[in-house]
Amino acid sequence: MGAGAFGLSVAYACAARGAQVRVIDPGGVGAGSSGGIVGALAPHTPERWEPKKQFQFEALIAARSFWPEVERLGGVSSGYGNTGRLQPIADQHGLDLARERVEASAELWQGKALWQVVEAAPFGDWAPFSATGLLVQDSLSARLHPKRACDALAAALIALGGEIVTSGAPEGVVVWATGYQGLLELSAARGQEVGNGVKGQALLLEFDAGVRVGPGAPQLFSGGVHVVPHADGTVAIGSTSERYFDLPDQCDDQVEAVWQRALAAFPVLEGAPVIRRWAGVRPRAKTRAPMLGQYPGRDGQFIANGGFKIGFGMAPGIGAVMADLVLDGVDNIPVDFRVEASL
Repeated sequence: MGAGAFGLSVAYACAARGAQVRVIDPGGVGAGSSGGIVGALAPHTPERWEPKKQFQFEALIAARSFWPEVERLGGVSSGYGNTGRLQPIADQHGLDLARERVEASAELWQGKALWQVVEAAPFGDWAPFSATGLLVQDSLSARLHPKRACDALAAALIALGGEIVTSGAPEGVVVWATGYQGLLELSAARGQEVGNGVKGQALLLEFDAGVRVGPGAPQLFSGGVHVVPHADGTVAIGSTSERYFDLPDQCDDQVEAVWQRALAAFPVLEGAPVIRRWAGVRPRAKTRAPMLGQYPGRDGQFIANGGFKIGFGMAPGIGAVMADLVLDGVDNIPVDFRVEASL
C-alpha cells in the first residue's frame, strides 16, 4: 500500500526474489512527497557513529549498483548519479572539525568513499562561497530525480511481473507504506503521536550545470540549502522544514526565502529562470528514523514509513530488510528503526 520511495522499493525487492506483488495507491506512482524535485542523497557526517548512520552508509554504497540495475530492468532513467558534494568551511573551527572527520571517514567509510578538505579555486564559480577558501568534498553523496526514480522503480517492478493499481482491497501479506497520512492514522488509532508530517518547499531552475561546470557536477550544500544539479539541465534547490502548515501542497513566501538564501550562497545561479515551485509533506516518525516492522495488532501486515528527508538515500536498504522480514521471517531491522521504538 503506497507507491512512493519506500513502497516501491519494498515491492521491487520482493518481486526480485520471486514474490507476486501488487502496489495499490489511489494517487498513482510518486503522488506524495516522493514525487518531489530535489533528490539530494547526502550522508551523515563520519562521526559519533551509530546504527542509523551505518545503515544509511551501506544503502548509499548499495545505490551505486541498485539504481543502474533498476534502470536496466525497466528502461527508465532515475536520474541517479554518484556525483559527490561540496560544502564551504567558514572558519578555523570548521576546518579543525573537517579534518577530524577526514580521519574518521578513513575508518568508518571503509575506503569506499572519501571525505576530504580541498581548495575552492579549482571549482570556479560553482564553488559555494567559503571565507577560508576551502571546501569539504565527499564522494558518497549522490543525486537522483525523485519522481523519475519512482517511475524507474515502477517500470522495473512491472518488468519483474508486478503490478501497480489505483484501487482495490489489500490481499495476502500487506506492507503499509502510506506516508505521513499513514503515520497520522496510526497515531489516531493508538491515541498517541507516533509520527507526523513535515512540509517541504523547493524550486527547480533551468540551469545546465553539465554545460556550465562539466559532466557530473557535484551537488552543493551551504546554510541549510541543497543545490542539486540534475542530468536533464535543471538544478533543484531546497528545502523548507515546516512542522505546522495549512496547505500541504501549495508554495508560499517561505520558498522564496530559500531562493534568496541560495542566491546569497551560490551567486552562480543568479539569473537562472525558476521553472517550477514544489511543496509536499514528508513522513517523520517520532524517532526521526524510519519506522519498519510488524503493524501493531495486525497479523501478516507490516509498516515501512518515516523516510522523512532520507527516504531515497535509504531505499535500497529498506527494500532489502523488509523483503527479508516479509518473505523469509528474518528480522535484520536496526533497533532504532523498529515500529515499537516510536510507540
